[in-house]
Amino acid sequence: MARYVVLHAEDVLPVFERAVPGDPRPRAAIDAAREFVNGARRTAAQRLTSVDAHRAARAAPTEAARLAARSAGDAASAAYLHPLARATQVGHILRACASAARIAELEAGGDTAVGDALLERSRQRATPVLVDVLRRYPPAKDGSSRVARLMSALDSSLRESADRTSAHADRAGGA
Repeated sequence: MARYVVLHAEDVLPVFERAVPGDPRPRAAIDAAREFVNGARRTAAQRLTSVDAHRAARAAPTEAARLAARSAGDAASAAYLHPLARATQVGHILRACASAARIAELEAGGDTAVGDALLERSRQRATPVLVDVLRRYPPAKDGSSRVARLMSALDSSLRESADRTSAHADRAGGA
């Protein structure tokens, strides 16, 4: 899970760093998440840097910079997914991906096709293990913000893809 989120957060970190040079909080969150991804134990570093990155997001001057910092916070938070079946946990898995898609749209002058293409790339990056864990949680809610709608679309796409794969395997097993 964390590796998937880190990949997306790293992709958009430069957006924050260009907008707020010298603020190390989002990079520190990604670094803490990367340590976890590389086999280090979960520590307070992931939790603390996540909170700091989200604070940086609230202070960022643009929507794109806010989303990039929030993605970094989500990367560090991904180390702390828990088994409570709440849709909010889906945000820790997919919000950085949706935020990266929204940032791409903003940088392309609002072109939603750019965001949709990035979501497709994110769908292809998802491993079967990620989809299996995602399916343990309720689906993401289709909110009013563009990021929420992108996250919901990615969630649906990943779940549908898994359903098609499962149905195909069932048919092949019965043949």
